[in-house]
Amino acid sequence: MGIKAKPIGERVLIEPAAAEEKTAAGIIIPDTAKEKPKRGAVIALGSGDHKFTVKNGDTVLYGQYSGTEVKIDGKEYLIMKEDEILLIVK
Repeated sequence: MGIKAKPIGERVLIEPAAAEEKTAAGIIIPDTAKEKPKRGAVIALGSGDHKFTVKNGDTVLYGQYSGTEVKIDGKEYLIMKEDEILLIVK
């Protein structure tokens, strides 16, 4: 079942990746020290005449303060303009 939301214009909806639970050395990170992920998956593209570089399913990197957090059906997402995306991870 797909998400029941569609961004407007040049915006994209991103599902952020889960925060790391452990360091590479195996140390468990407490919730208060977890950094918000700066990586996620594109799940919806805006409408309009804009030709998007990203597509649904792409894993992308974005800036630390990019986008606006939204909650849809109890799940957290980010909505941002496509030009806030820094990199498509291949």
